[in-house]
Amino acid sequence: MPKYHAIEQPLAIKTSLSDLIALTWEALGIRADFAVPEDELRAITVRFDRTHVVRILDEMALSTEAEDTPSEGLLAEHFAYLVEDSSFWKSQSEALKLVHSNARHYRFVTGWTCLDVVSDEEPVITVTTRKPDRS
Repeated sequence: MPKYHAIEQPLAIKTSLSDLIALTWEALGIRADFAVPEDELRAITVRFDRTHVVRILDEMALSTEAEDTPSEGLLAEHFAYLVEDSSFWKSQSEALKLVHSNARHYRFVTGWTCLDVVSDEEPVITVTTRKPDRS
């Protein structure tokens, strides 16, 4: 059974109404921007300086990972977690776990999207100005 450890986030939001709005590769890491519901001017930005594995999937698909239910430590309307013993972590190669022995599994859950990241570094989570939608 996976154990979720909530990561402090700089802004309390209704994550069930949020979504991943951008994912950008940066050198060895990533930047992920999440919508702040009812605020088109701000986003919550998650940055990893060193990233080994990234997975994006619909929250519905995540709920079908049988080994991951029930889950311990999930909080209502919270989206940032360090996760232990998930099926995603268990599916990583022994070589990756050996070479990157400090790597850990982080998960960001919204009402629409789940972002899993395996990284040696802890995420940096900030509130940023959102780029205007040009559609």
